[in-house]
Amino acid sequence: MGKYSKLKGKILSGTADSNIEFRELCRLLIRLGFEERVRGDHHIFVKENIAEIINLQPNVSKAKPYQVKQVRSILTKYMLGDADVD
Repeated sequence: MGKYSKLKGKILSGTADSNIEFRELCRLLIRLGFEERVRGDHHIFVKENIAEIINLQPNVSKAKPYQVKQVRSILTKYMLGDADVD
């Protein structure tokens, strides 16, 4: 199991929302096929056939817990990352 598969599992478990590295979360979304735009400290992720837009801002070096929860709901709703992401 690779680094991003472990991260995806950590996000889906919901036990460490306040302990997810911001950069790693962004890299995971890019590996899942999202396109990233950056406006200041806002990192905006979009993907074809996904209605939601993911807007992330760092909290020092960590991702904000409520944003990790939003990513988790999109991962489960669209069953993203079922294949290995590494």
